[in-house]
Amino acid sequence: MDDTGKTPAEDVSFFKAEEPFALFDAWLTQARESEPNDATAMALASVDEDGMPNVRMVLLKAVDERGFVFYTNFDSAKGVELLGQKKAALCFHWKSLHRQIRIRGSVHSVSSEEADAYYNSRDRSSRIGAWASRQSRPMSDRFELEREVAKYAAKYVIGAIPRPAYWSGFRVVPMSIEFWRDKPFRLHDRRKFTRQTEEDNWTVEQLFP
Repeated sequence: MDDTGKTPAEDVSFFKAEEPFALFDAWLTQARESEPNDATAMALASVDEDGMPNVRMVLLKAVDERGFVFYTNFDSAKGVELLGQKKAALCFHWKSLHRQIRIRGSVHSVSSEEADAYYNSRDRSSRIGAWASRQSRPMSDRFELEREVAKYAAKYVIGAIPRPAYWSGFRVVPMSIEFWRDKPFRLHDRRKFTRQTEEDNWTVEQLFP
């Protein structure tokens, strides 16, 4: 509380939020203003066919009530794992705000129209790179990659660069979203939203820190 005895506005929205997406949007907006680099960076965790976990950083490219979208090569390690297991976890950590959001859910491929729209919005060199990189697979040296870049740059020197069939996006549809924010003496705030199916309403609970 402030010296008037009132709870700050951000505390009201945090404790009264009954669905997670408006709260996520508010936090992301604040992170875009305060984070020195890549407020949309998120850790993506997947599991391989042997049950071993993998985690890496990716960039959030879209979010709405359907879920959280990012793009990748479907033949990459993460692409194969996500297509195989259809489950993922995400984590946003904004150090400047002392906040974290953890997300767990099912994975769906985005539509061809969504993938085309995002692919065509990318820099031309990034579109060439999608063709040139056999992501996650071994290469002999850096020159092998540079050769592939040169090959596809020559192939698509003019005109449109089509999206490779293996390059598209995933949408993580959340089954749980937990918001965490730092408080003194490690007495942190935690608010968790859960549902059993993608069509269910959210259940909300506070958690001990």
